[in-house]
Amino acid sequence: MGKVYDRLNDKLRAFIAAQKMFFVATAPGEGGNVNVSPKGYDSVVLIDDQTLAYLDFGGSGIETLAHVRDNGRITLMWCAFEGPANIVRLYGQGEAVTFDDPGFAELMALFPTFERARAVIKVRITRVSDSCGWGVPFFEFKGERDQLKRWVDNRSEEEWREKRYATNAKSIDGLPGLVRPE
Repeated sequence: MGKVYDRLNDKLRAFIAAQKMFFVATAPGEGGNVNVSPKGYDSVVLIDDQTLAYLDFGGSGIETLAHVRDNGRITLMWCAFEGPANIVRLYGQGEAVTFDDPGFAELMALFPTFERARAVIKVRITRVSDSCGWGVPFFEFKGERDQLKRWVDNRSEEEWREKRYATNAKSIDGLPGLVRPE
């Protein structure tokens, strides 16, 4: 039977830290498409028992960032793919801080092993729940894919920024994504 918590406790924090991937779900405020994105790497920092931040590395879409800016609603989910069955969901209000926004450098400092990210998504947790996870299969972790890091590392800072602005200007629903500073 699942439980509901108003904040993270040590057991939940340990579970989250042990997982190799998580999922992020967002949706625009009116109509539009629900988005679910898988996330990897060691890209989550639990700031306190009601706040976390994770790196938004960038890719082909800008849905999470656009939805968070639209209404702030966000859900993160971790599943146990090894060990005892468990699923943890964190519900909250997100804030997207992009590489050109004030405060970005301070948030990036929470992730010393990463040099670049499109944004840091900071989440104020409003609800925490866990559930059995009995239907989640076992999977063996073989390692992180390195294509994303290689792609970023093989671009100059300027080329990387320009690519982000060119490909991440609008969500699939037409919401604003990355906005070039004036």
